[in-house]
Amino acid sequence: MNNAESSTAASGFAWFKSSYSGAEGGDCVEVAADTAVVHVRDSKAAAGPVVAVSRDAWAGFVGLATTERRV
Repeated sequence: MNNAESSTAASGFAWFKSSYSGAEGGDCVEVAADTAVVHVRDSKAAAGPVVAVSRDAWAGFVGLATTERRV
């Protein structure tokens, strides 16, 4: 994972919010992908820090988050 970067470095990206966030926003994150990394930020603090992770790390995270675990 890369260190957090300022939002000005990632301000030129198209940010996407989860469809689960609802019309009123709520507690969620926004993501923006470029060719090398995925940028993640708090939707309520768009001017705040941005975390950048590799595309492979993001794919692994999403895969684990969407996998149904049976006990």
